[in-house]
Amino acid sequence: MRRQDPARAIPTVTAPAVGELGGYVVDETGRIVSLNDCALKLLRLTLEAALGRDHHELLHRDSGGHTGPRALCPVMDAVLSRAACSGESLCFLRGDGLLLPVHWTAIPYPAGNDSGTLVLFHPCPVEVSAEAEGTLPELDRLALLAETTTSLTSTLNEQETVDRLAHLVLPRLADWMIVDLIADGGDIRRTHVVEHQAGRLLRRPELEGPIPAVTAQSPLPLSRALRGSGASLAGPQVYQGEPDSGIAVVQHELFAATGMHSAAIAPIRGPREVLGALTLGRGHNPVPFATRDLSLLEDITRRAGLAISNSRLYQRQRRISETMQRHLLPRLPDVPGVELHASYLPAPDASQVGGDWYDAFPLPDDTTGLVIGDVAGHDLEAAARMAQLRNMLRALAWSEPHPPNAVGQLDQVMARATDLATATLVLGRLAFSPQAGWTWEWTNAGHLPPLLLTHDGRAEYLHTPNSVLLGTGISVARGRDCVHLPPGSTLLLYTDGLIESREHGIDHGLARLRRYAAAAAHHTLGVLCERLIEEVRPSDNDDDVALLSVRVPAVQAPDRPERHPTAR
Repeated sequence: MRRQDPARAIPTVTAPAVGELGGYVVDETGRIVSLNDCALKLLRLTLEAALGRDHHELLHRDSGGHTGPRALCPVMDAVLSRAACSGESLCFLRGDGLLLPVHWTAIPYPAGNDSGTLVLFHPCPVEVSAEAEGTLPELDRLALLAETTTSLTSTLNEQETVDRLAHLVLPRLADWMIVDLIADGGDIRRTHVVEHQAGRLLRRPELEGPIPAVTAQSPLPLSRALRGSGASLAGPQVYQGEPDSGIAVVQHELFAATGMHSAAIAPIRGPREVLGALTLGRGHNPVPFATRDLSLLEDITRRAGLAISNSRLYQRQRRISETMQRHLLPRLPDVPGVELHASYLPAPDASQVGGDWYDAFPLPDDTTGLVIGDVAGHDLEAAARMAQLRNMLRALAWSEPHPPNAVGQLDQVMARATDLATATLVLGRLAFSPQAGWTWEWTNAGHLPPLLLTHDGRAEYLHTPNSVLLGTGISVARGRDCVHLPPGSTLLLYTDGLIESREHGIDHGLARLRRYAAAAAHHTLGVLCERLIEEVRPSDNDDDVALLSVRVPAVQAPDRPERHPTAR
């Protein structure tokens, strides 16, 4: 007989004569160092297959054929504590894939030059009533609840929470799992119908979808659970009569489609409200659910409710933060003949707002101000500081058209009128004249250099002298520069979240950005920015990202970027 998948139900072998006594010795780490002939015979193993193996992983199983946590294994506890101990309620997995229920005794025993443990065991008959079959032993129950807590609370995604729940309860407790969730508006949706079949979990989308509203009078199990009543048992016969609500019709169709003969239904409760209901059903497993199973089901749904409630709270906060971010970041102005595109990617583990920002606004001399900046942090406080800095810069740039002067005044105002510590930014003016074409005049206050891309795939970083960040308290004459923008060229302004990595230096990130940007320069600005975020941003970077891209029209002008005669 082939060894079966541990995830499937494993048959229990008929016990041999109790007089047979097997024994094996493990070292202090739990690896098998010797076995007697009787152990090899009882376990259907060869010396080669057993020696050097971890005895917990190789042998120890619960009554359902699952390997439990090492920390909860009584035999492992005896090995680690060097104490004599005995017990039952344990099965050994034989080499032919069958389970052998055993009585066992563990005794400290010398294993060569090191200390070890001798484990003696003999088979015991399985005397379990049909009513008790399918009910987890206490040790397995505690292990399942611990695993449920760890697994469900480690994600803030509602879909992933329910997916993980299916892997926890199927096939350990049931053949089917059905989850009905109540949305914020009160609508109920059957989000998951999952079947365990041939060792795999299969979604049944044809059985999923919206279901009717709950009626206040219905005494049937699912309706009661969705109103927050306790867990209860159900079978197809419960829904055979005249339906008292639309939910009863849906449940009748569910039992008919799945072939379930027994089900246990419990409410999924959050801290303040009922979030839905969990149904576990048995079809292939002939043992019906019993009343004793309901307390375990309620323990599981209590943990599921907390996880789902947390995920919904996180999503609400995220939506609020994203709405705030959209209002904080400006709409781009219309500049005749020029394409403007901005992208913002929030920090993945923050409140979805942050200190990275961009801005574009018309100036009184018919030029366009373009800004990219970074205020430390990616939370609500950083967003508030960013908005304060942006508004001050807009006002100063309107009254002082030359970028270095406007940034110098902003530096002075920061020190006296705000609680901002430091910040970086690039401020520039995009201008057009019939003689010079499109030009870009800018100053850099400690920020990463802009990147100029020509339509034929060349890339050049635009560096500025005296690039000192804001908030240092150092009085410095800020440098400026001006460059001619060739026809069809693209100017890219970005924040450090696009290139910084904990594993590589900043030069590596800049080189990578230049290479990928040059290769994608022929794409539209939207595609260009999307590709740069996907392909350039390091996987270990948890900062937010802002991108501002500008493309000038393809009119007749010099091919290569040249410094404007009035620069400096």
